[in-house]
Amino acid sequence: MTHTEPAWAKINLTLDILGKRPDGYHEMKMVMQSIDLCDDLELSEREAPGTAVSSTLPYLPRDGGNIAAKAAEVFFAHLGRPVPGLDIHIRKQIPVCAGMGGGSSDAAAVLRGLNRELGLNYSLQELARIGEQVGSDVPYCVLGGTALAEGRGEVLTDLPPLPPCLVV
Repeated sequence: MTHTEPAWAKINLTLDILGKRPDGYHEMKMVMQSIDLCDDLELSEREAPGTAVSSTLPYLPRDGGNIAAKAAEVFFAHLGRPVPGLDIHIRKQIPVCAGMGGGSSDAAAVLRGLNRELGLNYSLQELARIGEQVGSDVPYCVLGGTALAEGRGEVLTDLPPLPPCLVV
C-alpha cells in the first residue's frame, strides 16, 4: 500500500475565546475556512510494527510526538488493534506554528487516508469524532469547508461557502 493524501490548511476568519472550561481547554467560537495551501502525506506499509514519520522539515518529531503518528495510533485503537507497520512522509508546505492547522490537517489526512486505504467507509463525520481524541482542530480539518466551530473546536456547523477570494 502506498497512498497520498492532501492535508488542507485552514484560516480562522473570526476567533472568540469565551472563557476557560473545567477541563482546562478554552471555550471558543470561531469561523474556519479551508484554503488551497496543503501538505502532502504519503502513507505506506513497512515491515516493523508501529509508526515512523519523516518530513521535508528535519526538526519535526518522527515518533509519537508527531500529531500525524498520534492520529494513526488513535485510529487503530478505535479499531481495537495495534498499529501495523506504517510510514508517514509529510511534504510540508503549510508554515509550522502559524495557526493554519498544519499539524491538525496532517492528522486529519492520516485518518482519511487510512480509512480509504483500508476500505472501512467511515463517513467524514465518524472520522471527525475519532479526530476529537487527537486534537481540537482535527475534526474541522477532517471535514474542511466553511464552518462555525464551537466548544474547544469539536462542535461544527456548516456555513455557506465563501465566494472565491484572495487572503493576504
